[in-house]
Amino acid sequence: MPKITPNYMEMKATDLGASKAFYEKAFGFAFTDYGPEYAAVEGGPVQIGLATGEEPPAPMPTFESDDLEAALAQVKAAGGAIVKEIFAYPGGRRFECLDPSGNRLAIYQVA
Repeated sequence: MPKITPNYMEMKATDLGASKAFYEKAFGFAFTDYGPEYAAVEGGPVQIGLATGEEPPAPMPTFESDDLEAALAQVKAAGGAIVKEIFAYPGGRRFECLDPSGNRLAIYQVA
């Protein structure tokens, strides 16, 4: 069986500018624009693309943090809507939020 490794995640953005601004402020991402309807974060182990539109709905991406409380504060400061405050789960803690286009994200810290 071939090894299949995730390396790219594409999410929909109803407002590409607002979504880019959120990810830049909340996570420090730097986007490359590919025309007026697509932008991508490149160079990491998992790259992220934002495409204008609403369909298909995207899965919930998760991001690891080494300081969950600071990450929560940073996401709030960037205008992220918190839908689940920090909670424990097997292996660590996490919170969940929405970006400006309604994509649900999870940010976690391992125990």
